[in-house]
Amino acid sequence: MKAIALGFAALLLGTAASQAAEAWKEAEVGGTKIYTDAKGMTLYTFDKDEKGKSNCYDKCASNWPPLKAEAGAKADDEWTLVDRKDGSKMWAYNGKPVYTFIKDKKAGDMTGEGVAGAWHVVKAD
Repeated sequence: MKAIALGFAALLLGTAASQAAEAWKEAEVGGTKIYTDAKGMTLYTFDKDEKGKSNCYDKCASNWPPLKAEAGAKADDEWTLVDRKDGSKMWAYNGKPVYTFIKDKKAGDMTGEGVAGAWHVVKAD
């Protein structure tokens, strides 16, 4: 019975880790390594956010959808979770919440870079 419980615990841990790894990925666009969501859409940070806190709601969040975290997702190195006002969670890179941009139409688009001087592509280290 103990082996079954340990196997189940390992399965749960593996599922949480795979949820994190599937939420974002590294891509290269025009010679620059960036992070994207699972569909290849560019991820951005917002200068008005604080470390561990999103300040993008309502119309902002309609234009800049947060990268939502699945229930049970766990932090993974520089990727952490941020609580949103509605009780949901979103991903953050180095403490900064990350978003996609509604005007990016296909994988590799980076039309949100520099918008309002406050939005920036998340570059992979």
